[in-house]
Amino acid sequence: MASRNDYFKLHFIVFLWGFSGILGKLISVPATELVIMRFLLAAIGMYAVIAFRKESIDVTGADFVKLIIIGFIVSLHWLAFFWSARISNVSVSLVGFATNSLWTALLVPLFNKTRIKKFELFLGCTVVVGLYIIFSFEFKYKLGLLVAVSAGFTSALFSVLNSKMVNRINPKTITLYEMCGGFIATVLFFVMYQILSTKPQAILWPSLNDWIFISLLAGVCSIYAYTAAIELMKKISVFMIQLTLNLEPLYGIAMAILIFGDAERMSVNFYIGTFMILCAVLSYPMMKKHFDHAVTN
Repeated sequence: MASRNDYFKLHFIVFLWGFSGILGKLISVPATELVIMRFLLAAIGMYAVIAFRKESIDVTGADFVKLIIIGFIVSLHWLAFFWSARISNVSVSLVGFATNSLWTALLVPLFNKTRIKKFELFLGCTVVVGLYIIFSFEFKYKLGLLVAVSAGFTSALFSVLNSKMVNRINPKTITLYEMCGGFIATVLFFVMYQILSTKPQAILWPSLNDWIFISLLAGVCSIYAYTAAIELMKKISVFMIQLTLNLEPLYGIAMAILIFGDAERMSVNFYIGTFMILCAVLSYPMMKKHFDHAVTN
């Protein structure tokens, strides 16, 4: 049973993740190299924490493969999220990511083999309308928004998969192997891109400020926040966690406007669409309670 402290911790995690988009914008190295370094530092740091606590990292062969594959999905999520921020801005990447809870509403019934609820489909349509409003008026950010929506989908996917793993595996061990899997996936992507691209990406060595920001991403937003979120899945449903993550745009956009100023100010239509999306996802608990009560009666 979740306590008030558990929900407070969840909101603190969401605040930290909202700040990750800003850190990604401040770092000068390309998104792929940024993600590689974040995974590497997070894996090393997580292993150091486990070794210091003298905890076991033993898992079955099947679980090891599953965790590495989930790490690949996390890699896709981080690449999409940071790439979206680079080709648009932090606000667009955060609002596209805000579709994660509705992806979760579709994925949970799929994995658990239960029926999709009609009111969840209604909320999904509301989000589509909100995205259409943003698309219709923010032409220059269409690709960034599409990439951000894919970040929301992959976030929902690896969260649903982790919720099935956390009941039998230490959250720190889950984080360690998924960071390793994400590192491998991102390196493979980078190598293939360099081989196949007609314009290979220049490899830039991070500046001192870059290392500081990447270390913050790895230590605070990955080692702590990622592990804590997995731990909370023992007490809080994966949908509730993903739903709360939709407050990330509010935290992130507010901080982005304070830090980046006019570069983050969007048209009125952007905020109308954003408001519709947030209303849809944040109204879910009330609608769920109402419809569940109607079914039981």
